[in-house]
Amino acid sequence: MKRSPKLVMVAGALALFTAGAASAQIFGQLLKVGGAVLVADKLGDGIDKVINKVTGQNNLDADVDTKVVPILSVGDGKFVGIVQVAGPREGVEDTKAVAQFETRVPLIGGSRAKILIPINARSPTSMKRVKGVGVSAIIDLKL
Repeated sequence: MKRSPKLVMVAGALALFTAGAASAQIFGQLLKVGGAVLVADKLGDGIDKVINKVTGQNNLDADVDTKVVPILSVGDGKFVGIVQVAGPREGVEDTKAVAQFETRVPLIGGSRAKILIPINARSPTSMKRVKGVGVSAIIDLKL
């Protein structure tokens, strides 16, 4: 049976609402205690599954994977959010965080750009880019 894209989106939104309602209290407590790192560590697998369900990525290839990790703001060394990364399984396993750099783009009127780079560490002093892995979803944390 072929499902319409609208039906998939509605089902995904319902899954997000159900998962969100069930874990809202835990989520709020995690944010107060340790922020993005704790949310990624404690709820990351569940968030990852919901995103994969909503985007129709339930049956990924054997060598492809996704994972939820924290965002490290390189300018001030703080963890500022969480993202889902996707790519080759080995690269995703190596990804510990995503480094966020902000810069101005003078070619388009001084607009701002946020550059997100998957990295293999949670420290700005020892990080290296993880090649072949990209950001597939940005999760806004409600504080």
